[in-house]
Order: sequence, then C-alpha cells, then structure tokens
Amino acid sequence: MSEIDNLYTAVLGLKAPWSVERVETQLDAGEVHVWVALPKKERWVCPECEAAAPIHDHQERSWRHLDTCQFHTVVHARVPRLNCPTHGIRQLQVPWAEPGSQFTALFEALAIDWLSQASVTAVAKHLRISWDEASGIMARAVRRGLERREAEVIRHVGVDETSFAKRQAYVTVVADLERSRVLYVADNRSQAALDGYWAGLSHEHLVAIEAVAMDMCAPYIQSVMLNVPFADERIVFDKFHIAQNLNQAVDQVRRSEHRRLSAAGDTILKGTKFDWLRHPASFTRAAGQAFDALRERVHRVARAWELKETAMAIFDLKAPWAARRNFARWFAWAIRSQLEPLKRVARTLRKYWDQIENYFRHRITNAGLEAINTKIQGVKRRSRGFRSRERFKLAIYFHCGGLDLYPAGAIRS
Repeated sequence: MSEIDNLYTAVLGLKAPWSVERVETQLDAGEVHVWVALPKKERWVCPECEAAAPIHDHQERSWRHLDTCQFHTVVHARVPRLNCPTHGIRQLQVPWAEPGSQFTALFEALAIDWLSQASVTAVAKHLRISWDEASGIMARAVRRGLERREAEVIRHVGVDETSFAKRQAYVTVVADLERSRVLYVADNRSQAALDGYWAGLSHEHLVAIEAVAMDMCAPYIQSVMLNVPFADERIVFDKFHIAQNLNQAVDQVRRSEHRRLSAAGDTILKGTKFDWLRHPASFTRAAGQAFDALRERVHRVARAWELKETAMAIFDLKAPWAARRNFARWFAWAIRSQLEPLKRVARTLRKYWDQIENYFRHRITNAGLEAINTKIQGVKRRSRGFRSRERFKLAIYFHCGGLDLYPAGAIRS
C-alpha cells in the first residue's frame, strides 16, 4: 500500500476488511477520487439481524468527503447488496457514511457545524453543494437527533407560540424550561397543536410534570386541562405575559390621553411611550426626576402606570396568601380607577387568579422560552424567512432542540 493510500485509510478511519484500492488526482478538474474496496470471496452478515447472507449484487456508490486542501474529494466503492433470508435484499453498511447519505459522516459533521452558524444558502454556497443537499443534511441531523432522544421526566414545561410569517401565522412551541431546549413544535396555536405533545407522553411522564408555564391562551388552557393530571395545580400563567398585558393597557391610556391633550394643543405625552413601559430601576437620576414631573401633569396615565407597577410588585411576595390578599386590594383599586383598559386586564387576572397564584408555589416563568423565541426570530432573520412551515419547524429543532445532531461515524472533539 502506498503512502497516499495509507493517508486516506487513516483520514477515512478505515478498518479491515475495508481498504483503499487507489487514489486518483484530477488536477484540471480540481478533484481527488478515492476508491475503497472489500476483499473478494468473503461472507457478510445482514446489517439488521447479523445473520450470514450471500451477496446478491453490487452497487456503485460515491460520497462527497472533506476537501483535500483545495481539491473536491469524492469516495467511491462497489457496495455489496446482501440477500438475507429474513429481511430480503439489504445493502451492506459502510463505516464512513450513514445509510442513504451521499456525504461522508465527517463532511456532514462539518456542514452541521456551519449550519449552526449560517443560513442554508450560505453553507450551500461555501461548501459547493446544492441548497437541497444542505437542507437535506439539516433534516437528517434533526431526524437522528429526535430518534436518539430518550423519554425522560420533564418537570417544568413551557408553552408558547412564535410567528412563522405575517398575517397571524404561528407555530406552537413546547420547551423544557430546566434545560432550555425545544421539545416539540406543531402547526398553529390551537388545542390540537398542543394535544399532540401530550399524546406522545406516557401516563408516568404526564404525572411527573410539576408545572406548565404559559400565557392565558384559551386553546392551550383547554389542552392542559384535558391532558395533564392535576392541571389546576400545575398551570402557571407567565408573569411576563401578564406584564405585557398591563403594559398594553397603560399604552392604551397614554394614547387616549395624548389624543385628548393634542386636540387642546398640549403635546406633553409625545415621544414618552417607552418611559411608561420602563422599569423604574432603569432610570438615571435625571431621567427619573423628569419622569416624576411628567407624572404630576398627566394624572390618568400616571394612575395607569401606578396600577401596573403595583400589580407586578405582587410577584415579589413570597407567600400565596399574601399575594392573594394584595391582589384583592389591587383589583378593587383597578375597578374604581375609571380606566377601562386597566379594568379589562383586572377582570382577566381575577378570572385566572388561581393559576396565577400557582406562580408563588412553583416560581417558574417562560423567560427561558422567551430566550428561545428570540433565538428563533434570529434564525428567521438570518434565513430571510422560510417558504414553508415544515422548514421553519425543522430549523427550530436544529437550532433550539438541544439534539445530538452528528452522524455516528463522525468523531467529535
């Protein structure tokens, strides 16, 4: 065996009975072709049952490998197809690539590393493969990752929706809040979408769920109530969604007051939207003093802001009974406030108070899932959107699933 044959035997990680037959360099085409062969008159075993099986025929196969310096490198082999008495015709598995792939495991591993950092289009261009081939590598990576994922106890589950495209198109995302990884993605934000996740869990795993953090979305509530044991004690309405609802109510009051004051020539509220949404601790001393002066002049908006801040301060309390008592006082204040947007939010919070109160027992939020959603939106921007919902779901699993994506034959450092 020549030095170059030895080199590619080591590079491909070949072991007996496989060996490099010959290597051909095509300088004009910028390609290296490596032929790998098996010894003749050998007996092989079925890749499924490992029973001895005679050779039925051979198939000429080729695989794209990592470049040799700047040269496009291709591995070739005549792969036996075996006639198993039990399973019929089965192709002998090669050690350098997974079944059905046209790339070596090491090439797929490199593509997976690149796909984790760049768009499919960019990876396809720089690796000199087609867009469909790059997307296929991603799809196989997700498929093997999901197949390798073992059933395990998930104590804290987060449920949320994320936008797929404009015009209110969404997917439902279920996450493991303790490990910050996506467990499940389904079309739309319906009860059926979430039902699909629970259907894949055993009764033991459903019982083991301690808390489900979510927003006050009626289809999600119905799904959890129907599928999760002791759901009344497990649902935790996310405090950040509650803050979002309160902020929207404050902004509605601000906009209403801005229209009223502007009609009289007073533009004091112009450009102040985000001042009313900021946390007081984020103000500098000068900004805080200016904001205090503003509150003295616009009483209705100031009252709405104080209601919002007081409501969120309830979540700093330790005991459920203390939270319940303070919420009752806050609710009475909100209903008397004569601020219709705040009154609507107050009634919603009272309707769902039992599940909001569960926060003080479980102390979980969807903050981890919001971080995942931010990552998902980043993937969307990098890819300049997705043409199909299936590719969007695939990308979520790939980037946020915490999956073991690499082929079995790829040695990872």
